[in-house]
Amino acid sequence: MNFGITKEDAKKRARELISQVGLPEDVLTKSPFDLSGGQMRRVAIAGVLAMEPEVLVLDEPTAGLDPRGRREIMDMFYRLHKEKGLTTILVTHSMEDAAMYADEIAILQQGELKQKGTPREIFTAAEELMSLGLNVPDVVRFQYLYEEKFQMKLGKTCLTIEELTEVLKNVEMRGVRV
Repeated sequence: MNFGITKEDAKKRARELISQVGLPEDVLTKSPFDLSGGQMRRVAIAGVLAMEPEVLVLDEPTAGLDPRGRREIMDMFYRLHKEKGLTTILVTHSMEDAAMYADEIAILQQGELKQKGTPREIFTAAEELMSLGLNVPDVVRFQYLYEEKFQMKLGKTCLTIEELTEVLKNVEMRGVRV
């Protein structure tokens, strides 16, 4: 209502958005003090989305969440990004999140742009990332060690466990023994 919409429209947006952030409608009748930390975070996100921003800037949005809560929040942001066409800027130290959710990655070091590209482009240069003091996603690190140990390139940098599993199945089907 601070942005000039009616009380009725504000309530309508709240009902729509509360379900979009994965909360039941009865949350709207509860005191904020009766909500868990994860629920409070989702309510805050719904409040921001109610303002219908064109750009959403997320600074370590999953800090302090357990792995399940982390995945749920990131899946929610990704879904909103895709469904609403919302430009989303994610500031994170989690290379797993960057690999899984980013369309494009920009790596900054002391305010200077060091690298920019798609997740696959960025994580294909694992040595360069490590020289900048950054980790790579665990699946990329595993692939890098696998390729080194067995002296073979898998053809592409895998960004998820599922993707790596599929590539390794194809290697096994070609009769390469590991």
